[in-house]
Amino acid sequence: MHSDSDKTKRVAPPMTWPTRLFVLAVGCGADATCRVDGIISRRLVDLLDPPVPPSAAPRKGVATRDVVVDPAIPLRARLFYPCRPTGGEDGATEPLPVVVFFHGGGFAYLSAASRAYDAACRRIARYAGAAVLSVDYRRSPEQRYPTPYDDGLAALRFLDDPNNHPLAADDGDVPPLDVTRCFVAGDSAGANIAHHVARRYALAAHTFVNLRLAGLIAIQPFFGGEERTPAELRLVGAPIVSVPRTDWLWRAFLPPGADRTHEAAHAASPAGASGIDSPAFPPATVVIGGYDPLQDWQRRYCETLRGKGKAVRVLDYPDAIHAFYIFPEFDESLDLMLRIKDIVAAGGSGGGGEH
Repeated sequence: MHSDSDKTKRVAPPMTWPTRLFVLAVGCGADATCRVDGIISRRLVDLLDPPVPPSAAPRKGVATRDVVVDPAIPLRARLFYPCRPTGGEDGATEPLPVVVFFHGGGFAYLSAASRAYDAACRRIARYAGAAVLSVDYRRSPEQRYPTPYDDGLAALRFLDDPNNHPLAADDGDVPPLDVTRCFVAGDSAGANIAHHVARRYALAAHTFVNLRLAGLIAIQPFFGGEERTPAELRLVGAPIVSVPRTDWLWRAFLPPGADRTHEAAHAASPAGASGIDSPAFPPATVVIGGYDPLQDWQRRYCETLRGKGKAVRVLDYPDAIHAFYIFPEFDESLDLMLRIKDIVAAGGSGGGGEH
């Protein structure tokens, strides 16, 4: 058994060797592709992260197809939808709530077709009984702030027009989408994007005809600031996230000359407050891990939302590393999937209590 003093010295929970090797490979891959001149070696990234093709044939009860959100950019997304029997006397399929998802990767890495996120979104669709639109937003440093936020809002506008929805008549078994029950979600940098997209939606909610945001699910959101927090100092050597990596990623994403007090990084900055106090800003669920160096920034984010009178539910996993939920072997990963199922079923409500 480990004593409490042992736990305070550890920077990661006990993990299987395959998981240890994977998180070590993720860190080494990120370090190998980040150049000192602020450029990413995309050829090496593509070699390390080959895309998974969409699958019209259901895998584990979920089918996928790629859609074009905006051909002018071009902006694409991957749609995940659970395949289930029709219901009702007329044989019609019930419309599915929609989760608009933004993958992690520090704004610079991974994609909607990355193996880890293809699997994670498939699990969300299966457990939540929802369609998941995973947005393949443009990445830094080639495309800096505010490009991913623009792409996220474009995805909401795409869904707002029912003429854009894939129909069963067009593609065999795609169920109808209920965009009045729409959620924005993401992990790490993707959760940061989900927050800022929710802000932008709240400021322009009157321009949406059909889509309504029912909730924001921010899984270990990537926020920061100029000072070093106790968690960042205590968890030096933690899996996946390190201060040198996050510093590099912020420099690659923020406008030239900006520091980490910029509204994109610092949720409590005055410039970042617009939209949060709007009635259209949805209730939030924020997921925090006890072995995540970013946890203090995430708790400050919750305080910022509550200070604006927003409903915030915190799901606190003391033994979770950053990005824990993409590893199905962690008990916390299954628990989070069940929580997301409950949030979607409840329409985003759920109060402001701690887990």
